[in-house]
Parts: sequence; C-alpha cells; structure tokens
Amino acid sequence: MSRRSEVTMRVLLALGGNAMTGPDGSATPAAQIAAVTGAMEAAARLVAAGHELVITHGNGPQVGNLLVKNELAAHVVPPVPLDWCGAQTQGTLGFTILDALDAALARAGATPRVAALVTRTLVDRDDPGFTHPSKPVGRYLDEAQARRMIDHDQVWEDRGEKGWRRVVASPEPLEVLDVGAARTLVDAGYVVVAAGGGGIPVVREPDGTLRGVEAVIDKDLTAALLARALDAHVLVIATDVAHAAVGFGTDAQRDLGRVTLSELHRLADDGEFAPGSMGPKVEAVSRFVAGGGARGVITSLTHITDAVDGAFGTVVEPDPTA
Repeated sequence: MSRRSEVTMRVLLALGGNAMTGPDGSATPAAQIAAVTGAMEAAARLVAAGHELVITHGNGPQVGNLLVKNELAAHVVPPVPLDWCGAQTQGTLGFTILDALDAALARAGATPRVAALVTRTLVDRDDPGFTHPSKPVGRYLDEAQARRMIDHDQVWEDRGEKGWRRVVASPEPLEVLDVGAARTLVDAGYVVVAAGGGGIPVVREPDGTLRGVEAVIDKDLTAALLARALDAHVLVIATDVAHAAVGFGTDAQRDLGRVTLSELHRLADDGEFAPGSMGPKVEAVSRFVAGGGARGVITSLTHITDAVDGAFGTVVEPDPTA
C-alpha cells in the first residue's frame, strides 16, 4: 500500500508569531529556537497520526529585528527592502523549523522527509495599498531618526507622543507562485514549510517579469490561499487562544465552538472579530471553507491534533446541504 493511501488528511498548519518567540515575546535566537522546538512537538504529533502536513508561519518579530538593524546601520549601509527581509526570515526560520521537526519526528517514531521553500506570493501592482500604505511595522522613532529613513524612500507617519512609525502596503494575496514545488514535495512524502510571513511579495510587470515589492502580506490570508491550492482538507490556524470568542472583552464573552460558514459570516458582519487580531484569522478560515475546504479551525498550538479532527477549537464547516 502506498504512503499516500494510508494518510488520513492533508493539513495546512499556520503558526502564529507566538510559536516563533519566547513567552515574553523575546526574539533572541535562543528564545526562537526553544519556541520552535515546542511548536514542532505538536506538529510531529499530526504526522505521527498519519496526516500529510504543510506548515506556514509568521515572521513579524524576526522582520522587526531586521528593520531595527536597517535603522541603526542606515548611515553605513543601505537598508534592505521588506521583500529581502521576508526572504531572509523564511530562510532562517525554515532551517530552524526543519532542525526541530527532524528531532521531533524521530521522537514521535515518524520518519518522513522535511523541506523548506523560499516562497513568493503574487500581489496586484495596482493594489490600493501601494498608493495609501497603512500597515504599521517596526518600532517607533523620533522625528530625526524617521526622516533619515524617509530619505531612503520609506513612508513614516507621526503617531503623536509615541513618535514616528513606518507604514507599508498590505496588499491582497492573489497566488502562491511556488505552489507547484510545494505540491510535488508533499506528494513525494515530505513535510513542507512554505509561504512564511505570507510569502515574499512580488508583482508581475507588463512584460511578464516579476519584481519584489515593499509590502507585508497577511500570513493567514496566504495560508488560506495555499491550503486551497494544495487541496488541503483542513486549515488549522494556531494562535495563543483556544477559541475565537464573541462578545470579546465584555461580561457576555463566549468561546465560539463549532459553527457553519454562514453563521461565522453573520458574526463577522456584526463586528465580533477585531480587524487587527482575530478578524484576519476568521476571514482566512472563511475563505478556505468557502473555497471547498472541509474544515477550518482556530485554536491554540497545544490542541491542534484534536482540532484536525474537529473536536476542539473554533471549528468552521460548510453549511449543510438542503
């Protein structure tokens, strides 16, 4: 019997930033390695259970570190653009994940091969985000420091008492360009790490060539796009809470369990999910299920095995057929 026929489901696991840093948000190399090691123990349990697995991940703290280096060294070397920062963090986190996953799989008694892909995501060169950048990135600077970065063609805004902060485009992901390589590896029995940080943002020029751009793509929306392109059965978005909640921050707060797609849309339309936190995760699982996915789940990393089976977390499924 082939390995493929023994597999229960193809799962795309999207790891949030908390899986890449220490409990206090520390992004030192030691803290990142320790966090990734813990995350891969959970991922290995999915593989040991017989699932095909694709992993994607955030890279906010790591890109933030590179941006600080840009700022501190701007008078010595030219700052590198955001697409380069994304590529660098995909490589660094990719090899860190592979090392930790190799060891976790061995402990779990599973021996599939692992691979990490430097992955590009296509966005529209005419996306309105490029005209009106609004996504804040990096740390606050004083005006003099910010203007030094503005001289390098960056966009910074005065945010009042906190200082100045850089803003960039956050365009809609259209296509994960390297999905063919990812599919080939998964079909061959690899656990694949791909589209880290939402993918390296690129645009297609009128002559058909590709060009990297200064932007930040929402990692969860790219995860939904990648999951659909790979014909995944389940998309699991692992975050720092066990469930999405309605009435968040009020006396009426309630964990959201199993819901249909239409029910989730109604709650989103009612403003139950904050745009800067849970909103993109809800939108991602909605898109995945609407596009034919069997199940989208939002939950904490420690519960992902049960989440794949639909037994834990906020579980989103298609509406029942009439």
